Amino acid sequence: MKKAIIFILLSLCAITTHAQINTDRVLTIGRNALYFEDYVLSIQYFNQVIRSKPWMAEPYFYRAVAKINLDDFKGAEEDCTLCLQRNPFLVQAYFARGIARQSQDNYNGAIDDYNKGLEFRPEDRQMLVNKAVAFIQQKDYNKAETVFDDLMKAHPKYSMNYLTRGAMYLEKGDTIQALNDYNQAIKMDPYYAPAYGNRAIVHYQLNDLDDALSDLNEAIRLNTRESGYYINRGLVRYQLNDLRGAMADYDQVISWDNRNLIARFNRGLLRFQVGDNNRAIEDFDVVIQEEPDNYMAYYNRALLRYETGDYTGAVQDIDIVIGQYPNFIPGYYTRSEAKRKMRDNAGADRDYWTAFEIENKLNKERRAEITGSGIQDTADNTSPDENTREQSDKNINKFNRLVVYDKETERKSKYQSDIRGRVQDRNVRVDLEPLFVLTYYEKADQVKNLVYYDKMMEDFNSQMLLSRRLRLTNQEAALTESQIAIHFTSINEFSSEIDKNPANVTAYFGRALDYMLVQDFTEAIKDYDKVVELDSKFSMAYFNRAVVRYKQLEYSMSQTPSNNELTDLSSMNLTIGKQPSAVPNNDASPSQLRDNKRAYEHEMIVRDYDMVINLTPGFVYAYFNRGNLRCAQRDFRAAILDYNEAILRDPDFAEAYFNRGLARLSQGDANRGIADLSKAGELGIINAYSIIKRMTSN
Repeated sequence: MKKAIIFILLSLCAITTHAQINTDRVLTIGRNALYFEDYVLSIQYFNQVIRSKPWMAEPYFYRAVAKINLDDFKGAEEDCTLCLQRNPFLVQAYFARGIARQSQDNYNGAIDDYNKGLEFRPEDRQMLVNKAVAFIQQKDYNKAETVFDDLMKAHPKYSMNYLTRGAMYLEKGDTIQALNDYNQAIKMDPYYAPAYGNRAIVHYQLNDLDDALSDLNEAIRLNTRESGYYINRGLVRYQLNDLRGAMADYDQVISWDNRNLIARFNRGLLRFQVGDNNRAIEDFDVVIQEEPDNYMAYYNRALLRYETGDYTGAVQDIDIVIGQYPNFIPGYYTRSEAKRKMRDNAGADRDYWTAFEIENKLNKERRAEITGSGIQDTADNTSPDENTREQSDKNINKFNRLVVYDKETERKSKYQSDIRGRVQDRNVRVDLEPLFVLTYYEKADQVKNLVYYDKMMEDFNSQMLLSRRLRLTNQEAALTESQIAIHFTSINEFSSEIDKNPANVTAYFGRALDYMLVQDFTEAIKDYDKVVELDSKFSMAYFNRAVVRYKQLEYSMSQTPSNNELTDLSSMNLTIGKQPSAVPNNDASPSQLRDNKRAYEHEMIVRDYDMVINLTPGFVYAYFNRGNLRCAQRDFRAAILDYNEAILRDPDFAEAYFNRGLARLSQGDANRGIADLSKAGELGIINAYSIIKRMTSN
């Protein structure tokens, strides 16, 4: 399942204007890029439309959406304003500008935008949620509660109402009300991981550690990729004296993100506690490399260096700490001991007496304060938990405490998730593993670290006909600015080669790949058409043409949202498509015509996969992709047959097991469906386990 932030791309009115550059076509390509999360590329297309027709509202809106996804909130706000100057009735522009302003802490401005949007759509669920969150962020809890009352009247079965209000109560310190709301949210939607993650925080604050652990276990089962759950569970396990379990949680986070500083610092402390000193030093090395001003890491490393006999290194680290904290008494005592080990007795004595004098001075000052105020001396109780400190807490005396997220950071993260979450993430959709494609780039996935190989592709790469090696992936990566420039240049270069030799098959294939990467599907299909016209046995062209045709179809299908809700942008899911006839009927109604056109496009895609399979029967990815297409048509029986063929040829094809499992579940075959998901999980698709959990808990 794809993990991403806000997607507020909606169907807008059809654009009927024309320009010297085809603004309709460029805008459509930009929307393609936006839909497929290629934000930097989409902005370049919207820039072209704006330069050609600066009076149009839509390209400013779409560019704002891309900028929100890139966290350019100021730029997004400006674009929404420009959009609304041109079309003040475009409701989603108020929504987008509200998000941009809210993300910049301009809560009044955001509320104004949501109010304006609600004039047009009084019961819009997401705008009401965002408005409530903005009041919470202003700490105006009474107004927030009023909005929640409106929300619950309009949408009584919407679990996010309770989840967000529970977060508000938790922020107010009303743990009882927060717990009640989280319980209700989980009752309404027992498969939404953040509800368990948030409730775990309440249990932790109430010192119900066993319940906190149980909730975090459930959150992790439902969302195995959220590192915050592991960090919080590590803390709970530590409090329960389960050092091995805490260490395992930090290990898991670091395996995904080698530079996660909270996990690194905490694991270093735990390794120190169990005597794994050399590896603890390695963790603090990483922390110091990333945060050269982390003096607590320096001091912990100094202690470890002392323990391992590196007295010179220990003294060097303590020098840095005392330079920043000249009254840090433990630092002088530790440096004194290290210098004595180095036979620097004069330096050791000097440090010892310096620490002694500072300590005496502080004791006298403390006694004077107590005498003057008549209060009792107390220990440092800055933190409610004496074993932890917030990440931003720089009190050097807390050097040996586990790090937790700052309350402000946690709060912002929680509400940002609420106001910017994707629709399908909130609804917890179950998606197929997506189509495979031949391309140059893929997303890095530190969990599912699989390499896809095919002899046909490797034979083509070995000929070095293109300047880059092809790879098979179902995790396409968005292009960077430099890559975008490279592929636009490459399109021009291939065009020059084609002008010189109109029968150059490789040039057409290379240019088709470039067009596909810059999301110009129409031109990509034209070039793939030309490839197979010139070489009817070019399997890879049929394969990629099928993929691009499906992308084009998927995008066009996404442009028919209903009920004024955000378009569901999941890449492949089990609810796409119908089972229509394959021949267009020009006498049908508009909806029938759309269905017939969709059926015709499906048939053309199937024919391409059929051709690939006829030409190269061992190419398992064609069976897999055709199976996905069958699922989209809800023909699960035929899809299962295709996945069978893929698995027969590659018994370790994890994605085929995963998708076959979902197809079998859709047929009601729970036993074999769960068995397939179990195999997929074993082979590296860890999301399979959360689905198994859902199925077996019903």
